[in-house]
Amino acid sequence: MTFKDHDLTAPHAVPGIRYEELPLIDPSGAPVPGLHTVRITLDNPTQLNSYTTEMVKGVILGIRRASNDRAAVAVVFTGGGTRAFCTGGNTAEYAEYYAGRPEEYRQYMRLFNDMVSAILMCDKPVICRVNGMRIAGGQEIGMACDFSMAQDMAVFGQAGPRHGSAPDGGSTDFLPLFVGIEAAMESCTLCEHWSAYKAHRLGLLTSVVPALRVDGQLVPNPFVITDRYVDGGRIVYGEMKSGAARDEAKALVARGEVDLSRLDAEVDGLVYKLANTFPGCLSKTLESVRKHKLEHWDRNKETNRSWLGLNMMTEARAGFRAFNEGSKECREADMLLLRRRLAGGQTWSEPLMDEILARARRR
Repeated sequence: MTFKDHDLTAPHAVPGIRYEELPLIDPSGAPVPGLHTVRITLDNPTQLNSYTTEMVKGVILGIRRASNDRAAVAVVFTGGGTRAFCTGGNTAEYAEYYAGRPEEYRQYMRLFNDMVSAILMCDKPVICRVNGMRIAGGQEIGMACDFSMAQDMAVFGQAGPRHGSAPDGGSTDFLPLFVGIEAAMESCTLCEHWSAYKAHRLGLLTSVVPALRVDGQLVPNPFVITDRYVDGGRIVYGEMKSGAARDEAKALVARGEVDLSRLDAEVDGLVYKLANTFPGCLSKTLESVRKHKLEHWDRNKETNRSWLGLNMMTEARAGFRAFNEGSKECREADMLLLRRRLAGGQTWSEPLMDEILARARRR
């Protein structure tokens, strides 16, 4: 039979995006004939898989292509390497091109919104294979997926108000659905990172598996408290260690290496379970459950896009430039100084921008 072609464009390579068809694997480890998984990889590991404008286009085209692939069981969305799934938009591109150009950024946000919507409307289940940190826009595109399976060295969180923006690319819509309003408020405003174990405890992840191999053995993330107990009414499980315990964890990590074979086996297992469902019923179920995300996403995405564009004239311009021009020791604008200047009646200007960026630049 000759099928109609429903793709928008002919398949073509996009820099920074890998599109692969991988065999469907059964529980014995054997490939299943005639069926496969599509893996879409953000392949920019030297910049922690932050997505450029061209990469966003590549994700949209890749998801659409996979959605139309009659032999594909599921889409696995991941990042290159072992350090990061994705840390959001490419800050160099933001700082050097989009900062100060609100209409340009507004057009870019149309592409970003289309990327999130493409994930939410894919005819195949989309699994976020969290191979490393999932931060900012990376957290948002990850939450648009249907499942998230993480290696336990990964961390999760937002950049938003600490770096000149608001997490309005999906986190303010999706995160309360996963973890509740209080935990979502804490994450979106304070931008403190959660361990994979805490993210799993709060309901953000489908599963978490160890990835640090030391002396031939997989061991749990040594930076995280993995014993389940309550200390003074506070749940400690999943919190980060500090002090001497953290120093010991650093020494252990230095002896090991990250091995994602357990994560791949976990993903393969889920895809095989999904393959053993009626395809039409599975697609309808995906659509029905996704409606809870889409209700909030579709209501807010356009007004959020407009605000994020305008914000590139002031706080985002400062925040992204601080991150891009600063050092590892300091990549944040001087927020206390900014608040004092604004409270005193000063308006946004180049001298004010230089003043609040000086702390990051001199490190």
